[in-house]
Amino acid sequence: MGDPRGFLKVTNRETAPARAIEVRIKDWKEVYEKADQGTLVKQASRCMDCGIAFCHHGCPLGNLIPEWNDLTWRENGKEAIERLHATNNFPEFTGKLCPAPCESSCVLGINQPPVTIKQIEASIIEQAFERGWVEPHAPERMTGKTVAIVGSGPAGLAAAQQLTRAGHTVAVYERDDRIGGLLRYGIPDFKMEKVHLAKRLAQMEAEGTRFRPNVTIGKDISWDELLKRYEAVLIATGADKPRNLDVPGRDLDGVHFAMDYLNQSNRVVAGDKVENQILATGKNVVILGGGDTGADCLGTATRQCALSVTTLAIGVQPPTERNANQPWPTFPTLYEVSSAHEEFGDRKFLASTVEFVGENGKLTGVKVAETQFVDGKRVPKPGTEVTIPADLVLLSLGFTGPKDEIAFGETELNRDPNSNLDRTENYATEVDGVFVAGDAGRGASLIVWAIAEGRAAAAAIDEYLEGKTSLPKPVKPHERGIHA
Repeated sequence: MGDPRGFLKVTNRETAPARAIEVRIKDWKEVYEKADQGTLVKQASRCMDCGIAFCHHGCPLGNLIPEWNDLTWRENGKEAIERLHATNNFPEFTGKLCPAPCESSCVLGINQPPVTIKQIEASIIEQAFERGWVEPHAPERMTGKTVAIVGSGPAGLAAAQQLTRAGHTVAVYERDDRIGGLLRYGIPDFKMEKVHLAKRLAQMEAEGTRFRPNVTIGKDISWDELLKRYEAVLIATGADKPRNLDVPGRDLDGVHFAMDYLNQSNRVVAGDKVENQILATGKNVVILGGGDTGADCLGTATRQCALSVTTLAIGVQPPTERNANQPWPTFPTLYEVSSAHEEFGDRKFLASTVEFVGENGKLTGVKVAETQFVDGKRVPKPGTEVTIPADLVLLSLGFTGPKDEIAFGETELNRDPNSNLDRTENYATEVDGVFVAGDAGRGASLIVWAIAEGRAAAAAIDEYLEGKTSLPKPVKPHERGIHA
C-alpha cells in the first residue's frame, strides 16, 4: 500500500497552491491551481497500511481511498480513476466541494496531519478527463422501464446515471433553465467552474440520460401526470426553503436570502442578464450565518467590490483543534478558514440579531447583541446592543426542507418533524412508485451524502422495477455513523 514507510519519510501535509489573493478576487476562476504531480505522489505515499481504513468508513460513499492512494503513488492513473468511479459518480464535484470527512477519520491524523485525500481525488479525475479516460458507459440492454427524476442536483444526477446504466429510460426534470441544481446556481465559479459540470453532463447525455430543463412539476406538469407517464418517480429537489429571521425590519429593502443572491451572481457570471440584480458593489454587507453558504456569499461580495463585509454567527467560535467530546475518528466542528475568509471581511461570533434598522424603507444597519444562553436557548443579552452599518444583509441561516407541497391525487407526501419528505429504509414514500433522495428527504447536508443517497435510491428503484438489483446501496436514509 503505497510506500510502507512513506508516512515516516513525508511528514508534512502539502495541498494545492492558491492563486494570489490580489489576482483571484478580480475574476471568477477557481482559487486553487493544479497540484504538482510529484507532490501528489509524495502525499499519496503517506497513506498507511493501517489495517482498518477508517477513511473508507468516514466517507458516506465508501470510497476505496487506500486503493486509489496506492495507485496514485504508483502513478497508475487509469486504474486509480476506475477504483474512484466504482463508488463515486462525480469525483470532480466532491474533490472540489466536499468538506472531506474522510480526512477527519484518517488514521495518520491521530498524530500527524492527515493524508490530502480530497486533493488526490481531484487530481485523479482531472488527469482522467485530460487523457480521455472518462467515457460514456451506455447500457448493454434496455429494460423498457421508465423513470422520472425531479431535480438535477448531485442526488438526482447520481441516481440518473446509475439507472441509465442499468438500462432504464431516464428523464431528469429541472425547473431552472439549465441542468445542475445547486451545482449550477448555488456554487460560485471560484469554487467550481461550470466546465466540470458540462463535461459530466455530456457524458450522461451520451449514455442516454434525457434532460428536461425549464419544467416545473406541479405547475407545467402535475405530479399525477408525471406518475402516469413513468413507472417510477424520484424526488430529488433538495431542501430549498430558506430559514427566515423574523425580527423587526425584515421587510426593509436590502434584506435578502443568500441563495437568491448567489443564484443571480452565478447567472451573470454565466453570461445572463439579470434585471435588478442584488449587488454588493460599494456596499456595507452583513452576512448572517457562518457556514459554507455564508462563505460563498463573502467570496462573491468580495469579487463584486463590497465596501465591507461582516459575517455574524450566533454561536461561539469553534475550536481550532478537536474537543474531547469529538474524538477521532468523528467529524469535528472546527474553526474553518475558507479561501473567502482569507481574502476579505470580518467575522464575529456570539452575535444575535435584534433588529434590521432602516430609513424610508431602506436598510441602513443591523442591531446586534451579545448572545447569552438561557435555559439552553440562545437569546440576545440586554444592554449589549450595537448597530453595524449595512446596506445589504444576506440571510444564510440554513434550509427547512423542500419549498413546494408535493401531492399525488389527494395524498400529500408526509413530512418529518424537520419538514423533510418522509421515506422508508428503501427511500420509498407512501405513494407506490415514488421515492425521495438527497436533501429533500435528509435535510440540507453534504454533497457526498447527496451522491450516496442518489446511488442508493437508484438501487431501490431498480429493485422495485426489476425485482432485484446489482446496483450498489452505499447508505440508508438518515444513516450517520462517524461522518455526521
